[in-house]
Amino acid sequence: MSSRDGTGAGARGRPEGAHPPVIVAGAGPVGLTAALALARARVPCTVLEAEDARGAAYFRSTGSKAICFQRDILDVFDRLGAGRSVIAEGTTWTTARTYYKGREVRTVTFPAGAGGGEGLLPPWINISQARVEEELLAAATAHPGIDLRFGHRVVGIAQDGEPDGDGAGAWSGGGGDGLLVEAETPGGTVRMRASHLVGADGPRSAVRTLTGVPFPGDSFGDRFLICDIRADLPFPNERRFHFDPEWNPGRQVLVHQCPDSTWRIDWQVPDGYDLEAERRSGALDERIRKIVGDGDYTLVWSSVYRFHERCAERMRVGRVLLAGDAAHLYAPFGARGLNSGVQDAENLAWKIACALRAPDPAAADALLETYHSERWAAARENLRVTGDTMRFLVPHTEEDRRRRREVLERALEDPRAGDRIDSGKLAEPFRYADSPLTTPAGPVPPQARPEAPAPGDICPDALCTPADAAKGPRVRLRSLFGPGFTVIAHKEADAAAAARECTGLPADVAPLALERVDTSGAAADALGHPQGTVFAVRPDAHLCAVLPPGTPPGRVRSAIERACGARAPARRGR
Repeated sequence: MSSRDGTGAGARGRPEGAHPPVIVAGAGPVGLTAALALARARVPCTVLEAEDARGAAYFRSTGSKAICFQRDILDVFDRLGAGRSVIAEGTTWTTARTYYKGREVRTVTFPAGAGGGEGLLPPWINISQARVEEELLAAATAHPGIDLRFGHRVVGIAQDGEPDGDGAGAWSGGGGDGLLVEAETPGGTVRMRASHLVGADGPRSAVRTLTGVPFPGDSFGDRFLICDIRADLPFPNERRFHFDPEWNPGRQVLVHQCPDSTWRIDWQVPDGYDLEAERRSGALDERIRKIVGDGDYTLVWSSVYRFHERCAERMRVGRVLLAGDAAHLYAPFGARGLNSGVQDAENLAWKIACALRAPDPAAADALLETYHSERWAAARENLRVTGDTMRFLVPHTEEDRRRRREVLERALEDPRAGDRIDSGKLAEPFRYADSPLTTPAGPVPPQARPEAPAPGDICPDALCTPADAAKGPRVRLRSLFGPGFTVIAHKEADAAAAARECTGLPADVAPLALERVDTSGAAADALGHPQGTVFAVRPDAHLCAVLPPGTPPGRVRSAIERACGARAPARRGR
Protein backbone atom coordinates (compact mmCIF):
# COMPACT_ATOMS: atom_id res chain seq x y z
CA MET A 1 0.00 0.00 0.00
CA SER A 2 1.36 3.45 -0.79
CA SER A 3 1.96 5.93 1.97
CA ARG A 4 0.62 9.47 2.17
CA ASP A 5 3.90 10.64 3.72
CA GLY A 6 5.67 10.27 0.39
CA THR A 7 7.84 7.23 1.02
CA GLY A 8 8.76 5.17 -2.01
CA ALA A 9 11.39 4.86 -4.70
CA GLY A 10 12.83 8.02 -6.18
CA ALA A 11 13.80 11.33 -4.62
CA ARG A 12 15.20 11.37 -1.11
CA GLY A 13 16.13 14.12 1.26
CA ARG A 14 14.92 17.69 1.54
CA PRO A 15 15.80 20.53 -0.80
CA GLU A 16 15.89 23.17 1.94
CA GLY A 17 19.66 23.24 2.30
CA ALA A 18 20.31 23.71 -1.40
CA HIS A 19 17.71 26.34 -2.28
CA PRO A 20 16.00 29.36 -0.74
CA PRO A 21 12.27 28.92 -0.06
CA VAL A 22 9.52 29.40 -2.58
CA ILE A 23 7.66 32.67 -1.99
CA VAL A 24 3.90 32.69 -2.49
CA ALA A 25 2.34 36.13 -2.91
CA GLY A 26 -1.23 36.09 -1.63
CA ALA A 27 -2.83 34.24 1.31
CA GLY A 28 -6.18 33.62 -0.35
CA PRO A 29 -7.44 30.10 -1.12
CA VAL A 30 -5.19 29.64 -4.15
CA GLY A 31 -2.04 30.92 -2.44
CA LEU A 32 -2.68 28.83 0.68
CA THR A 33 -3.35 25.75 -1.46
CA ALA A 34 -0.05 26.30 -3.25
CA ALA A 35 1.78 26.68 0.06
CA LEU A 36 0.27 23.51 1.52
CA ALA A 37 0.97 21.53 -1.65
CA LEU A 38 4.58 22.73 -1.66
CA ALA A 39 5.00 21.85 2.00
CA ARG A 40 3.52 18.40 1.39
CA ALA A 41 6.21 17.92 -1.28
CA ARG A 42 8.86 18.90 1.34
CA VAL A 43 9.50 22.32 -0.20
CA PRO A 44 9.61 25.14 2.38
CA CYS A 45 7.76 28.29 1.45
CA THR A 46 7.04 31.79 2.69
CA VAL A 47 3.60 33.32 2.12
CA LEU A 48 3.47 37.10 1.78
CA GLU A 49 0.05 38.70 2.21
CA ALA A 50 -0.43 42.44 1.71
CA GLU A 51 -3.32 42.70 4.16
CA ASP A 52 -3.21 42.36 7.93
CA ALA A 53 -3.46 39.04 9.77
CA ARG A 54 -6.84 37.37 9.56
CA GLY A 55 -8.73 36.37 12.66
CA ALA A 56 -12.22 35.05 13.31
CA ALA A 57 -13.76 38.52 12.91
CA TYR A 58 -12.38 38.77 9.38
CA PHE A 59 -13.95 35.49 8.28
CA ARG A 60 -17.28 36.36 9.91
CA SER A 61 -17.42 39.70 8.10
CA THR A 62 -16.34 38.40 4.71
CA GLY A 63 -19.05 37.49 2.22
CA SER A 64 -19.41 34.10 0.63
CA LYS A 65 -17.75 35.04 -2.69
CA ALA A 66 -17.19 31.67 -4.40
CA ILE A 67 -19.44 28.94 -2.99
CA CYS A 68 -19.43 25.91 -5.34
CA PHE A 69 -16.65 23.35 -4.91
CA GLN A 70 -16.31 20.38 -7.24
CA ARG A 71 -15.46 16.83 -6.13
CA ASP A 72 -11.86 16.84 -7.40
CA ILE A 73 -11.14 20.14 -5.64
CA LEU A 74 -12.42 18.66 -2.40
CA ASP A 75 -9.99 15.81 -3.01
CA VAL A 76 -7.14 18.33 -3.19
CA PHE A 77 -8.21 19.90 0.11
CA ASP A 78 -8.46 16.44 1.66
CA ARG A 79 -4.93 15.54 0.56
CA LEU A 80 -3.68 18.79 2.10
CA GLY A 81 -5.36 18.17 5.45
CA ALA A 82 -8.01 20.88 5.10
CA GLY A 83 -10.90 18.97 3.57
CA ARG A 84 -12.62 17.13 6.40
CA SER A 85 -14.34 20.10 8.04
CA VAL A 86 -15.13 21.73 4.69
CA ILE A 87 -16.83 18.59 3.38
CA ALA A 88 -18.70 17.97 6.65
CA GLU A 89 -20.05 21.53 6.77
CA GLY A 90 -20.82 21.99 3.10
CA THR A 91 -24.26 21.57 1.60
CA THR A 92 -24.16 18.67 -0.86
CA TRP A 93 -26.12 18.85 -4.09
CA THR A 94 -26.39 16.52 -7.05
CA THR A 95 -29.10 18.15 -9.16
CA ALA A 96 -29.12 21.29 -11.30
CA ARG A 97 -32.51 22.49 -12.58
CA THR A 98 -33.18 25.17 -15.17
CA TYR A 99 -36.47 27.04 -15.54
CA TYR A 100 -37.90 29.32 -18.21
CA LYS A 101 -40.80 31.57 -17.24
CA GLY A 102 -41.44 29.37 -14.22
CA ARG A 103 -41.46 26.04 -16.09
CA GLU A 104 -38.70 23.46 -15.71
CA VAL A 105 -36.93 22.93 -19.04
CA ARG A 106 -33.74 21.06 -18.09
CA THR A 107 -32.45 18.82 -15.29
CA VAL A 108 -28.91 17.53 -14.82
CA THR A 109 -28.05 14.98 -12.14
CA PHE A 110 -24.46 14.27 -11.12
CA PRO A 111 -23.64 10.67 -10.19
CA ALA A 112 -22.31 10.01 -6.73
CA GLY A 113 -19.35 8.14 -8.24
CA ALA A 114 -17.94 4.65 -8.45
CA GLY A 115 -17.97 2.26 -5.51
CA GLY A 116 -21.56 2.81 -4.49
CA GLY A 117 -21.26 6.46 -3.55
CA GLU A 118 -21.19 6.31 0.25
CA GLY A 119 -17.77 7.21 1.57
CA LEU A 120 -16.77 8.95 -1.65
CA LEU A 121 -16.60 12.70 -2.02
CA PRO A 122 -19.81 14.44 -3.11
CA PRO A 123 -19.97 15.75 -6.67
CA TRP A 124 -20.60 19.30 -5.42
CA ILE A 125 -20.83 21.13 -2.14
CA ASN A 126 -21.77 24.70 -1.40
CA ILE A 127 -19.83 26.47 1.32
CA SER A 128 -18.51 30.00 1.58
CA GLN A 129 -15.06 30.78 0.27
CA ALA A 130 -14.37 32.40 3.64
CA ARG A 131 -14.84 29.09 5.49
CA VAL A 132 -12.62 27.26 3.02
CA GLU A 133 -9.98 29.95 3.39
CA GLU A 134 -10.25 29.74 7.18
CA GLU A 135 -9.55 25.98 7.12
CA LEU A 136 -6.67 26.37 4.68
CA LEU A 137 -5.17 29.13 6.81
CA ALA A 138 -5.40 26.97 9.94
CA ALA A 139 -3.63 24.11 8.15
CA ALA A 140 -0.94 26.44 6.81
CA THR A 141 -0.40 28.10 10.20
CA ALA A 142 0.12 24.69 11.83
CA HIS A 143 2.60 23.47 9.21
CA PRO A 144 6.28 23.89 10.18
CA GLY A 145 7.33 24.21 6.55
CA ILE A 146 5.21 27.33 5.91
CA ASP A 147 6.17 30.83 7.06
CA LEU A 148 3.12 33.14 6.95
CA ARG A 149 3.82 36.86 6.86
CA PHE A 150 0.94 39.33 6.81
CA GLY A 151 1.36 43.02 6.08
CA HIS A 152 3.94 42.23 3.36
CA ARG A 153 3.10 43.84 0.02
CA VAL A 154 5.26 42.73 -2.91
CA VAL A 155 6.69 45.80 -4.66
CA GLY A 156 9.74 44.50 -6.51
CA ILE A 157 11.01 41.38 -8.27
CA ALA A 158 14.46 40.70 -9.69
CA GLN A 159 15.05 37.38 -11.37
CA ASP A 160 18.63 36.14 -11.22
CA GLY A 161 20.68 37.90 -13.85
CA GLU A 162 18.33 40.91 -13.98
CA PRO A 163 19.03 44.28 -12.32
CA ASP A 164 17.64 44.59 -8.81
CA GLY A 165 15.83 47.65 -7.49
CA ASP A 166 19.09 49.62 -7.20
CA GLY A 167 20.30 48.71 -10.67
CA ALA A 168 23.21 46.78 -9.14
CA GLY A 169 22.51 43.51 -10.94
CA ALA A 170 21.73 40.15 -9.39
CA TRP A 171 22.53 39.60 -5.73
CA SER A 172 25.53 37.65 -4.57
CA GLY A 173 25.28 33.91 -5.05
CA GLY A 174 23.25 33.96 -8.27
CA GLY A 175 24.12 31.66 -11.11
CA GLY A 176 20.54 30.77 -11.95
CA ASP A 177 19.70 30.23 -8.28
CA GLY A 178 16.43 32.16 -7.99
CA LEU A 179 14.93 35.58 -7.42
CA LEU A 180 15.00 38.58 -5.16
CA VAL A 181 11.61 39.73 -3.86
CA GLU A 182 11.09 43.13 -2.28
CA ALA A 183 8.13 43.77 0.03
CA GLU A 184 6.83 46.78 1.92
CA THR A 185 5.98 46.09 5.57
CA PRO A 186 4.89 48.25 8.51
CA GLY A 187 8.53 48.20 9.63
CA GLY A 188 9.98 49.20 6.28
CA THR A 189 11.10 47.51 3.08
CA VAL A 190 12.52 43.99 3.24
CA ARG A 191 14.25 41.86 0.63
CA MET A 192 14.02 38.09 0.47
CA ARG A 193 15.57 35.48 -1.73
CA ALA A 194 13.37 32.81 -3.29
CA SER A 195 13.88 29.85 -5.57
CA HIS A 196 10.52 30.62 -7.26
CA LEU A 197 7.71 33.13 -6.84
CA VAL A 198 4.04 32.18 -7.09
CA GLY A 199 1.77 35.10 -7.91
CA ALA A 200 -1.58 34.24 -6.33
CA ASP A 201 -2.37 37.82 -5.40
CA GLY A 202 -5.69 38.27 -7.15
CA PRO A 203 -7.03 40.11 -10.20
CA ARG A 204 -4.97 43.26 -9.51
CA SER A 205 -1.86 41.12 -9.09
CA ALA A 206 1.29 43.06 -8.24
CA VAL A 207 3.35 40.06 -9.33
CA ARG A 208 1.74 40.02 -12.78
CA THR A 209 2.23 43.78 -13.14
CA LEU A 210 5.86 43.66 -12.02
CA THR A 211 6.66 40.89 -14.49
CA GLY A 212 5.02 42.88 -17.31
CA VAL A 213 2.56 40.17 -18.36
CA PRO A 214 -0.43 41.56 -20.34
CA PHE A 215 -3.90 40.62 -19.06
CA PRO A 216 -6.23 41.07 -22.05
CA GLY A 217 -9.93 40.29 -22.10
CA ASP A 218 -13.47 41.66 -21.98
CA SER A 219 -16.03 42.86 -19.48
CA PHE A 220 -19.78 42.38 -19.66
CA GLY A 221 -22.14 45.32 -19.60
CA ASP A 222 -24.89 43.86 -17.44
CA ARG A 223 -24.21 43.55 -13.75
CA PHE A 224 -25.17 40.89 -11.25
CA LEU A 225 -26.51 41.54 -7.76
CA ILE A 226 -25.42 38.85 -5.31
CA CYS A 227 -27.03 38.45 -1.89
CA ASP A 228 -26.56 35.90 0.85
CA ILE A 229 -29.88 35.50 2.65
CA ARG A 230 -30.37 33.57 5.90
CA ALA A 231 -33.90 32.18 6.04
CA ASP A 232 -35.84 28.95 6.49
CA LEU A 233 -37.04 28.23 2.96
CA PRO A 234 -38.78 25.15 1.54
CA PHE A 235 -36.37 24.85 -1.41
CA PRO A 236 -34.41 21.62 -1.95
CA ASN A 237 -30.61 21.32 -2.00
CA GLU A 238 -30.27 22.02 -5.70
CA ARG A 239 -28.83 24.51 -8.12
CA ARG A 240 -31.83 26.38 -9.54
CA PHE A 241 -31.39 28.68 -12.52
CA HIS A 242 -34.33 30.81 -13.71
CA PHE A 243 -34.55 32.42 -17.14
CA ASP A 244 -37.04 35.29 -17.33
CA PRO A 245 -38.93 34.64 -14.06
CA GLU A 246 -41.81 36.95 -13.27
CA TRP A 247 -39.78 38.39 -10.37
CA ASN A 248 -36.89 39.41 -12.67
CA PRO A 249 -38.48 39.73 -16.12
CA GLY A 250 -36.19 39.58 -19.11
CA ARG A 251 -33.19 38.57 -17.00
CA GLN A 252 -31.89 35.66 -14.92
CA VAL A 253 -31.80 34.53 -11.29
CA LEU A 254 -29.65 31.77 -9.76
CA VAL A 255 -30.44 30.24 -6.35
CA HIS A 256 -28.10 28.01 -4.29
CA GLN A 257 -28.41 26.71 -0.75
CA CYS A 258 -25.43 27.08 1.59
CA PRO A 259 -24.87 25.90 5.19
CA ASP A 260 -26.62 27.51 8.17
CA SER A 261 -29.90 28.11 6.28
CA THR A 262 -28.11 30.60 4.03
CA TRP A 263 -29.12 31.04 0.40
CA ARG A 264 -27.03 32.57 -2.36
CA ILE A 265 -29.23 34.50 -4.83
CA ASP A 266 -27.81 36.08 -8.00
CA TRP A 267 -29.94 38.51 -10.00
CA GLN A 268 -28.92 39.83 -13.38
CA VAL A 269 -29.46 43.60 -13.22
CA PRO A 270 -28.97 46.34 -15.82
CA ASP A 271 -25.85 48.43 -16.20
CA GLY A 272 -26.12 51.43 -13.91
CA TYR A 273 -27.92 49.48 -11.17
CA ASP A 274 -27.54 51.24 -7.79
CA LEU A 275 -27.62 48.83 -4.85
CA GLU A 276 -27.59 51.52 -2.16
CA ALA A 277 -30.43 53.42 -3.78
CA GLU A 278 -32.49 50.23 -4.00
CA ARG A 279 -31.70 49.45 -0.37
CA ARG A 280 -32.79 52.92 0.80
CA SER A 281 -36.01 52.87 -1.18
CA GLY A 282 -37.09 49.46 0.13
CA ALA A 283 -36.97 47.97 -3.39
CA LEU A 284 -34.22 45.54 -2.34
CA ASP A 285 -36.51 44.10 0.34
CA GLU A 286 -39.28 43.78 -2.27
CA ARG A 287 -36.86 42.03 -4.64
CA ILE A 288 -35.82 39.53 -1.97
CA ARG A 289 -39.38 38.88 -0.78
CA LYS A 290 -40.46 37.88 -4.27
CA ILE A 291 -38.28 34.82 -3.71
CA VAL A 292 -38.33 34.19 0.06
CA GLY A 293 -41.93 35.16 0.74
CA ASP A 294 -43.30 36.86 3.86
CA GLY A 295 -41.19 35.01 6.43
CA ASP A 296 -38.27 36.39 8.38
CA TYR A 297 -34.91 36.69 6.66
CA THR A 298 -31.52 38.27 7.33
CA LEU A 299 -29.41 39.86 4.64
CA VAL A 300 -25.96 38.49 5.47
CA TRP A 301 -23.96 39.98 2.59
CA SER A 302 -24.57 41.74 -0.70
CA SER A 303 -22.49 43.01 -3.59
CA VAL A 304 -22.76 44.00 -7.24
CA TYR A 305 -20.37 42.56 -9.81
CA ARG A 306 -19.49 43.19 -13.39
CA PHE A 307 -18.02 39.96 -14.72
CA HIS A 308 -14.78 39.80 -16.64
CA GLU A 309 -13.22 37.30 -19.02
CA ARG A 310 -9.44 37.72 -18.96
CA CYS A 311 -6.35 35.57 -19.30
CA ALA A 312 -2.68 36.41 -18.78
CA GLU A 313 -0.67 36.02 -21.96
CA ARG A 314 1.80 33.92 -20.01
CA MET A 315 1.38 32.02 -16.74
CA ARG A 316 5.11 31.48 -16.32
CA VAL A 317 7.95 33.97 -16.73
CA GLY A 318 11.22 32.38 -15.69
CA ARG A 319 10.85 31.46 -12.03
CA VAL A 320 7.62 33.44 -11.60
CA LEU A 321 4.36 31.51 -11.95
CA LEU A 322 0.89 33.10 -11.94
CA ALA A 323 -2.13 31.29 -10.51
CA GLY A 324 -5.81 31.82 -9.85
CA ASP A 325 -7.31 35.26 -10.42
CA ALA A 326 -3.83 36.67 -11.03
CA ALA A 327 -3.73 34.53 -14.18
CA HIS A 328 -7.36 34.35 -15.32
CA LEU A 329 -10.83 35.71 -14.63
CA TYR A 330 -14.03 33.93 -15.66
CA ALA A 331 -17.69 34.64 -15.34
CA PRO A 332 -18.83 32.52 -12.37
CA PHE A 333 -21.60 30.52 -14.06
CA GLY A 334 -20.12 27.03 -14.05
CA ALA A 335 -17.93 27.54 -10.95
CA ARG A 336 -14.68 27.61 -12.93
CA GLY A 337 -12.84 30.40 -11.13
CA LEU A 338 -11.67 29.20 -7.72
CA ASN A 339 -11.91 25.53 -8.73
CA SER A 340 -9.52 26.20 -11.60
CA GLY A 341 -7.22 28.23 -9.36
CA VAL A 342 -6.84 25.32 -6.95
CA GLN A 343 -5.83 23.12 -9.88
CA ASP A 344 -3.26 25.78 -10.87
CA ALA A 345 -1.80 25.66 -7.37
CA GLU A 346 -1.47 21.89 -7.21
CA ASN A 347 -0.02 21.73 -10.72
CA LEU A 348 2.72 24.28 -10.05
CA ALA A 349 3.59 22.90 -6.60
CA TRP A 350 4.64 19.42 -7.69
CA LYS A 351 6.50 20.80 -10.70
CA ILE A 352 8.49 23.24 -8.58
CA ALA A 353 9.34 20.37 -6.23
CA CYS A 354 10.57 18.22 -9.13
CA ALA A 355 12.44 21.11 -10.72
CA LEU A 356 14.33 21.82 -7.49
CA ARG A 357 15.50 18.20 -7.35
CA ALA A 358 16.21 17.76 -11.05
CA PRO A 359 19.92 17.25 -11.81
CA ASP A 360 19.51 18.70 -15.31
CA PRO A 361 18.66 22.45 -15.49
CA ALA A 362 17.22 22.00 -18.99
CA ALA A 363 14.83 19.32 -17.74
CA ALA A 364 13.81 21.55 -14.81
CA ASP A 365 13.11 24.43 -17.20
CA ALA A 366 11.13 22.19 -19.54
CA LEU A 367 9.04 20.91 -16.65
CA LEU A 368 8.26 24.41 -15.37
CA GLU A 369 7.27 25.46 -18.88
CA THR A 370 4.61 22.75 -18.88
CA TYR A 371 2.92 24.65 -16.04
CA HIS A 372 2.20 27.37 -18.56
CA SER A 373 1.30 25.03 -21.42
CA GLU A 374 -1.04 22.85 -19.34
CA ARG A 375 -2.76 25.48 -17.26
CA TRP A 376 -2.90 28.09 -20.05
CA ALA A 377 -4.69 25.52 -22.21
CA ALA A 378 -7.07 24.91 -19.29
CA ALA A 379 -7.60 28.66 -18.91
CA ARG A 380 -8.35 29.10 -22.61
CA GLU A 381 -10.87 26.25 -22.47
CA ASN A 382 -12.54 27.81 -19.44
CA LEU A 383 -12.71 31.14 -21.27
CA ARG A 384 -14.31 29.45 -24.26
CA VAL A 385 -16.92 27.70 -22.11
CA THR A 386 -17.77 30.68 -19.90
CA GLY A 387 -17.73 33.01 -22.92
CA ASP A 388 -20.35 30.86 -24.62
CA THR A 389 -22.40 30.91 -21.43
CA MET A 390 -22.27 34.68 -21.09
CA ARG A 391 -23.26 35.16 -24.73
CA PHE A 392 -26.33 33.04 -23.98
CA LEU A 393 -27.10 34.78 -20.68
CA VAL A 394 -26.31 38.32 -21.88
CA PRO A 395 -26.64 38.29 -25.69
CA HIS A 396 -24.96 41.26 -27.34
CA THR A 397 -26.40 40.95 -30.85
CA GLU A 398 -29.88 40.55 -32.24
CA GLU A 399 -28.84 37.19 -33.68
CA ASP A 400 -27.76 35.95 -30.24
CA ARG A 401 -30.98 37.23 -28.68
CA ARG A 402 -33.07 35.48 -31.35
CA ARG A 403 -31.18 32.21 -30.92
CA ARG A 404 -31.60 32.26 -27.16
CA ARG A 405 -35.31 33.00 -27.40
CA GLU A 406 -35.85 30.18 -29.90
CA VAL A 407 -33.94 27.66 -27.75
CA LEU A 408 -35.87 28.55 -24.60
CA GLU A 409 -39.27 28.57 -26.31
CA ARG A 410 -38.62 25.25 -28.00
CA ALA A 411 -37.56 23.66 -24.69
CA LEU A 412 -41.05 24.36 -23.33
CA GLU A 413 -42.42 21.82 -25.82
CA ASP A 414 -39.44 19.56 -26.60
CA PRO A 415 -37.41 18.19 -23.64
CA ARG A 416 -34.54 17.32 -25.98
CA ALA A 417 -34.03 21.03 -26.71
CA GLY A 418 -33.09 21.58 -23.08
CA ASP A 419 -29.57 20.37 -23.78
CA ARG A 420 -29.02 23.50 -25.88
CA ILE A 421 -29.76 25.81 -22.92
CA ASP A 422 -26.56 27.24 -21.50
CA SER A 423 -26.85 28.35 -17.88
CA GLY A 424 -23.23 27.43 -17.19
CA LYS A 425 -21.42 24.19 -17.99
CA LEU A 426 -20.19 23.11 -14.58
CA ALA A 427 -16.47 22.77 -13.91
CA GLU A 428 -14.54 19.55 -14.33
CA PRO A 429 -10.80 18.77 -14.38
CA PHE A 430 -8.97 19.65 -17.58
CA ARG A 431 -7.60 16.72 -19.60
CA TYR A 432 -3.85 16.82 -20.25
CA ALA A 433 -4.03 14.43 -23.20
CA ASP A 434 -1.87 16.72 -25.36
CA SER A 435 0.65 17.60 -22.66
CA PRO A 436 4.31 16.84 -23.41
CA LEU A 437 4.36 15.10 -20.01
CA THR A 438 1.73 12.55 -21.06
CA THR A 439 2.73 9.26 -22.65
CA PRO A 440 0.30 8.78 -25.57
CA ALA A 441 -2.08 5.88 -25.33
CA GLY A 442 -1.53 2.79 -27.44
CA PRO A 443 -4.33 0.73 -28.98
CA VAL A 444 -7.25 0.40 -26.57
CA PRO A 445 -7.63 -3.25 -25.48
CA PRO A 446 -10.95 -4.78 -26.47
CA GLN A 447 -11.62 -5.59 -22.82
CA ALA A 448 -11.45 -1.92 -21.82
CA ARG A 449 -14.73 -0.12 -21.22
CA PRO A 450 -15.51 2.75 -23.63
CA GLU A 451 -15.45 5.29 -20.78
CA ALA A 452 -12.19 3.94 -19.31
CA PRO A 453 -9.79 6.76 -18.37
CA ALA A 454 -7.03 7.60 -20.83
CA PRO A 455 -3.62 9.23 -20.34
CA GLY A 456 -4.12 12.84 -19.29
CA ASP A 457 -7.42 12.16 -17.51
CA ILE A 458 -7.70 12.55 -13.77
CA CYS A 459 -7.58 9.16 -12.07
CA PRO A 460 -11.07 8.00 -11.09
CA ASP A 461 -11.81 7.50 -7.42
CA ALA A 462 -13.43 4.46 -5.81
CA LEU A 463 -13.95 2.90 -2.40
CA CYS A 464 -11.33 0.23 -1.80
CA THR A 465 -11.60 -2.72 0.55
CA PRO A 466 -8.17 -3.65 1.95
CA ALA A 467 -7.20 -7.31 2.12
CA ASP A 468 -6.36 -6.90 5.79
CA ALA A 469 -9.68 -6.01 7.39
CA ALA A 470 -7.86 -5.19 10.62
CA LYS A 471 -6.57 -2.03 8.95
CA GLY A 472 -9.98 -0.48 9.10
CA PRO A 473 -12.95 0.31 6.86
CA ARG A 474 -12.98 0.94 3.15
CA VAL A 475 -10.86 3.84 1.94
CA ARG A 476 -10.86 6.03 -1.15
CA LEU A 477 -8.38 5.03 -3.84
CA ARG A 478 -7.04 8.55 -4.19
CA SER A 479 -6.52 8.90 -0.44
CA LEU A 480 -3.76 6.27 -0.83
CA PHE A 481 -1.72 8.48 -3.17
CA GLY A 482 1.37 10.15 -1.72
CA PRO A 483 2.86 13.54 -2.68
CA GLY A 484 4.93 11.97 -5.47
CA PHE A 485 4.03 9.65 -8.33
CA THR A 486 2.05 6.45 -7.79
CA VAL A 487 2.30 3.26 -9.83
CA ILE A 488 -0.94 1.26 -9.73
CA ALA A 489 -0.86 -2.39 -10.75
CA HIS A 490 -3.02 -5.37 -9.88
CA LYS A 491 -0.22 -7.52 -8.48
CA GLU A 492 2.04 -6.30 -5.71
CA ALA A 493 5.13 -7.70 -7.42
CA ASP A 494 4.42 -5.69 -10.60
CA ALA A 495 3.80 -2.43 -8.74
CA ALA A 496 6.92 -2.88 -6.59
CA ALA A 497 9.14 -3.78 -9.56
CA ALA A 498 8.03 -0.69 -11.47
CA ALA A 499 8.61 1.58 -8.46
CA ARG A 500 12.09 0.12 -7.87
CA GLU A 501 12.96 0.84 -11.49
CA CYS A 502 12.27 4.54 -10.83
CA THR A 503 15.06 5.05 -8.30
CA GLY A 504 17.00 8.25 -8.89
CA LEU A 505 14.20 10.31 -10.42
CA PRO A 506 13.54 13.79 -8.97
CA ALA A 507 10.29 12.63 -7.34
CA ASP A 508 9.14 9.86 -5.03
CA VAL A 509 7.49 6.91 -6.81
CA ALA A 510 5.30 4.69 -4.62
CA PRO A 511 3.71 1.34 -5.56
CA LEU A 512 0.01 0.65 -5.06
CA ALA A 513 -1.16 -2.96 -5.50
CA LEU A 514 -4.88 -3.46 -6.14
CA GLU A 515 -4.71 -7.04 -4.87
CA ARG A 516 -3.90 -5.61 -1.42
CA VAL A 517 -6.26 -2.63 -1.28
CA ASP A 518 -9.12 -3.51 -3.66
CA THR A 519 -10.46 -6.93 -2.78
CA SER A 520 -13.98 -5.83 -3.73
CA GLY A 521 -12.84 -4.87 -7.26
CA ALA A 522 -14.43 -1.39 -7.07
CA ALA A 523 -11.21 0.43 -7.99
CA ALA A 524 -10.41 -1.98 -10.83
CA ASP A 525 -13.91 -1.43 -12.16
CA ALA A 526 -13.53 2.35 -11.99
CA LEU A 527 -10.18 2.18 -13.79
CA GLY A 528 -11.93 0.23 -16.54
CA HIS A 529 -8.91 -1.50 -18.12
CA PRO A 530 -8.07 -5.24 -18.17
CA GLN A 531 -6.16 -6.80 -15.31
CA GLY A 532 -2.42 -6.35 -15.78
CA THR A 533 -2.69 -2.72 -16.95
CA VAL A 534 -0.24 -0.40 -15.20
CA PHE A 535 -1.28 3.17 -14.35
CA ALA A 536 1.29 5.90 -13.66
CA VAL A 537 -0.31 8.71 -11.64
CA ARG A 538 1.12 12.20 -11.29
CA PRO A 539 1.22 14.02 -7.92
CA ASP A 540 -1.91 15.95 -8.99
CA ALA A 541 -3.81 12.66 -9.54
CA HIS A 542 -3.76 12.87 -13.35
CA LEU A 543 -2.72 9.77 -15.28
CA CYS A 544 0.55 10.37 -17.11
CA ALA A 545 0.52 6.87 -18.62
CA VAL A 546 -1.80 3.88 -19.04
CA LEU A 547 0.38 0.94 -20.05
CA PRO A 548 -0.92 -2.42 -21.32
CA PRO A 549 -0.52 -5.77 -19.57
CA GLY A 550 2.99 -7.15 -19.86
CA THR A 551 4.65 -3.70 -19.86
CA PRO A 552 8.24 -4.05 -18.56
CA PRO A 553 9.25 -1.88 -15.56
CA GLY A 554 11.62 0.12 -17.77
CA ARG A 555 8.71 1.51 -19.77
CA VAL A 556 7.05 2.66 -16.56
CA ARG A 557 10.24 4.50 -15.66
CA SER A 558 10.35 6.10 -19.10
CA ALA A 559 6.78 7.35 -18.67
CA ILE A 560 7.46 8.87 -15.25
CA GLU A 561 10.79 10.26 -16.43
CA ARG A 562 8.90 11.97 -19.24
CA ALA A 563 6.35 13.31 -16.74
CA CYS A 564 9.22 14.79 -14.69
CA GLY A 565 10.28 16.84 -17.72
CA ALA A 566 13.36 14.83 -18.66
CA ARG A 567 11.87 13.94 -22.04
CA ALA A 568 9.66 16.97 -22.55
CA PRO A 569 10.40 19.18 -25.57
CA ALA A 570 12.13 22.48 -25.01
CA ARG A 571 10.19 25.70 -24.46
CA ARG A 572 8.22 26.74 -27.52
CA GLY A 573 6.81 30.09 -26.48
CA ARG A 574 3.12 30.72 -25.93
